Amino acid sequence: MINRRHALGLLAAASTLPSRSFANVSYQRSEFREDLARRFFDLGTVGTFVGYKVEDYLIIASDKNRSGEGKLPASTFKIPNSLIALETGVVQDPDKDVFKWDGVTRSIAAWNKDHTLRSAIAVSAFPVYQEIARRIGEERMKTYVDMLDYGNRDIGGGIDQFWVSGNLRIDPIQQVDFVDRLRRGVLPVSKRSQELVRDILPVTKVGDAVIRAKTGLTDKAHGSLGWLVGWVEKGDAVTVFAMNMDCKTQAQIDARMSVTQQCLTDIVAI
Repeated sequence: MINRRHALGLLAAASTLPSRSFANVSYQRSEFREDLARRFFDLGTVGTFVGYKVEDYLIIASDKNRSGEGKLPASTFKIPNSLIALETGVVQDPDKDVFKWDGVTRSIAAWNKDHTLRSAIAVSAFPVYQEIARRIGEERMKTYVDMLDYGNRDIGGGIDQFWVSGNLRIDPIQQVDFVDRLRRGVLPVSKRSQELVRDILPVTKVGDAVIRAKTGLTDKAHGSLGWLVGWVEKGDAVTVFAMNMDCKTQAQIDARMSVTQQCLTDIVAI
C-alpha cells in the first residue's frame, strides 16, 4: 500500500487526463467509456461522469477533458462545510443544534423553517450553510479547506458564497478523491466528524444498492451546472463517483440522479 498521493492517469487512446492525486491504492486500471457520454447527449446536454470501482482499483471516465476541469462545487461543498462545522464546534450535534429560520421567505419552501445540520443537508438549505460558514469564519475555513486538500483551496469571493459564486473550483477526479477519503475515514479530521457526515448524507436505495450522495447546482449566472457526488454500496462492492452536467432546463436538473444511476448501471455498479 502506498501513500494516498498517487498520480491518476485516465487513458483515452493516446491521450491522458491531467495527472491527479487519488486514493490509497497499490495500482490502478483505467478506462475511457464513450458510451457514458451518450447518456448526457440523450438528455440534450453535455456532462461528465467519473467512477472509481474500489475493489477493482478501476477508474472509469466518460471523457478525457471535462473529467479534469475545475468547476464551482455549489452545494456539494456542504460535505466539507459540515465536516468543518463539526470540527470547529460550530455544530456539536447534527440532530440537536438548531439554526433558526431568519424569517425571509425564499422560493424553496423547505428552506423556510428551522433546521438541524441533518435536515439542512437533506434539503440543501443554502441559508443555513451560509450562516455556518459565517460562524466558522474566513481564517478557520481557509485552514480546513487547505487541510482537506479540497479542490483549488481558494475561498476568495465571500465567506458565505465562495462555493457558489467565488473562486473555489474542483474537478470530478478531485471530487472522487475527496469523497473516497471521507468514505474511508482517512481525512485529517476526527473520526467522529467523518462518521457523522457519512451518516447525514442523503440516501437513495436502488434495488439492493445504497447510494449516499450530495447534489449541487449553480445559478444561471454561473453556468447552471449540476453535480452529484458520492458513493454506492452494493453488497461488498463500493463505487465512488462524481457527475456534473450543464442544466439548462428543469428536466435536466431533475435528471441528475437518474443519469448518474444510468452511468452506474452501465459500469455494473448497481
